[in-house]
Amino acid sequence: MKIEDLQANARRASALLKAMSNERRLLILCYLSQGERSVGELEGLVGLSQSALSQHLARLRRDKLVRTRRSAQNIYYSLNGHEAQTIMATLHGLYCVPAATDTVEAPLDAAAVAAAPN
Repeated sequence: MKIEDLQANARRASALLKAMSNERRLLILCYLSQGERSVGELEGLVGLSQSALSQHLARLRRDKLVRTRRSAQNIYYSLNGHEAQTIMATLHGLYCVPAATDTVEAPLDAAAVAAAPN
């Protein structure tokens, strides 16, 4: 692969990650990874005002992470493209599905450790 290709791909990846780096936008994408949702559904799920939600959806549309479909007076959103779907599936696997071999323990309570007999 040529250095120019690597640079172009790094720019694309960086732009994608910047668009996803907001907690609310990421949550919107999480819900959309489960299937198409109307603006009203997203408003209730994400807990944002319609105005705030519209701003986040506009950013996601601008960055081509979501696509829209209009039916009568409703607008429906869904994930757009392989990159968004793949990243959301990866994030879901990392953060939303408990691993069968998960051995991460809860952080130790410093007071309990200090009080424990040696």
